[in-house]
Amino acid sequence: MSGHSKWSTIKRKKGAIDAKRGKIFTKLAKEISLAARLGGGDPEANARLRQAVIAARDENMPKDNIERAIKKGTGELGSVTYEEVTYEGYGPGGVALMVEIMTDNKNRTVAEIRHILSKHGGNLGENGCVSWIFSKHGSILIEKKLIGEDELMELALEAGAEDVREEENEFEVLTDPLSFEGVRKVLQEKGLKFLEAKVTMIPQNLVKLEGSKAEQMLKMMEKLEDNDDVQNVYANFDIADDVMEKMS
Repeated sequence: MSGHSKWSTIKRKKGAIDAKRGKIFTKLAKEISLAARLGGGDPEANARLRQAVIAARDENMPKDNIERAIKKGTGELGSVTYEEVTYEGYGPGGVALMVEIMTDNKNRTVAEIRHILSKHGGNLGENGCVSWIFSKHGSILIEKKLIGEDELMELALEAGAEDVREEENEFEVLTDPLSFEGVRKVLQEKGLKFLEAKVTMIPQNLVKLEGSKAEQMLKMMEKLEDNDDVQNVYANFDIADDVMEKMS
């Protein structure tokens, strides 16, 4: 299983803990507000906002929270001053890292990110040092028990997907970012429920980690994602499934 899919599986298990839900809602609200500020408060006319609202609904974020976040973005409930920044760097063993930030204080946030990386065997790099390793794709994860591979392959490709990959307990449907919503809609209309559906950054190659480096990497990922200003973390690590489960 690819590194990003493995980490998504671990995050889903951890995300079931109610104590984490507040952090999830905070990150979703930031994305909704900024999307509304940049493109307007109508999800039908604002693709980024539409995807943010769908992601919020998938996490069972209350409707009132979603509407409040939109109004903050459009200025109806005060102003939003978040700034988007992407930091690039390296983790243990030379793993490539991209960290997407949304913050109201860039100096504070970069200091926090630098501290997390250095404490767990990594470091910040210059802009462009690892971004070439990643490409943007839509990713839809579906439990294997819901549909057969051949049926899903035919359905997904006809809807405009690029590929269907078989993972340990799930299928991953990959799409071009522009085709993501259309493919998602077709699969949803067929009654399929998703473990996860989002536009993400997928690495072209993976770095295999074992032992202490694997442990450092997972601790780094957890600390980064626990930071309130971090929206997304992408990395090209490859860690064995049993090790991932044990450390999670």
